Amino acid sequence: MASEGTYYVPEQSKLPIFASLGMGAMAYGLASWINGDSANIFLIGSAIMAIVLWCWFSTVITENMNGLNDAQLKRSYVWGMGWFIFSEVMFFAAFFGALYYIRALALPWLSGEGSHASTNAILWSGFAAEWPLMVTPDMAVNGEAATMKGPGQNMSFSTAESIWTWLPFWNTAVLLTSSVTVHMAHTALKNANHKLFNIWLGVTVLLGMFFVALQIAEYSHAYEVGLTLETGAYGTTFFMLTGFHGAHVTIGTFMLLVMWLRSVMKGHFTHDDCFGFESASWYWHFVDVVWVGLFIFVYILG
Repeated sequence: MASEGTYYVPEQSKLPIFASLGMGAMAYGLASWINGDSANIFLIGSAIMAIVLWCWFSTVITENMNGLNDAQLKRSYVWGMGWFIFSEVMFFAAFFGALYYIRALALPWLSGEGSHASTNAILWSGFAAEWPLMVTPDMAVNGEAATMKGPGQNMSFSTAESIWTWLPFWNTAVLLTSSVTVHMAHTALKNANHKLFNIWLGVTVLLGMFFVALQIAEYSHAYEVGLTLETGAYGTTFFMLTGFHGAHVTIGTFMLLVMWLRSVMKGHFTHDDCFGFESASWYWHFVDVVWVGLFIFVYILG
């Protein structure tokens, strides 16, 4: 056990090296997969990352159970998670910024707004700004001979037959409900009600899985109506924003599942020693907030 006035320094580990290799393989494999190659490299990278995370979680849990994590180290965990979430905020800010740039600046310029009238007349004659971008500048100039086609249908609320059959509405309802249930789980743990904690946390994990299933169904529908990564700026920004968010929901669901298994199988977590769960819940609230932004700017205002 760490004594007063000491700071536990973990032993050297090769896990960061394997994590870098795994993430590099995932990034390269995903890019190759999107461009029509095999998904094997992406799957290998995913397997490496899963093993690394399992080993890393196990090491940190063992250190805490052995009393090696003193108050100062736990504060460093809090700061570490805080900076990690901040980096994720900046990550999504870049994509929201790209969406703003395309909608508010690039499209008006291409359509000849202001001092760009001559550019439109010479290069993109006939192109008019609209969002979602159904007719690309290439289509406006070259018609059916265009190489960059627009989508057959967009996913905004304006195209929905009814809000009750609109998948983004149910995605939003599921994710916001999961934010409430994870808060209920946290409240139960603070009140030392372990049984209720397990129930609410289990419900949150199921809701996270349900959200991912709904998003897979939405993507399947999008491809059926001609909305793909290759259908202009709208298709690219739509899948980049919603796809990366879906990946974060998947990661968050995995984190909460690990916490639920720890609680159910090992009896871990008390009201004053539950940072593993608390950090996962912070991350979950973060992905909920990002989805609200996506729902407004991609689906409602789209």
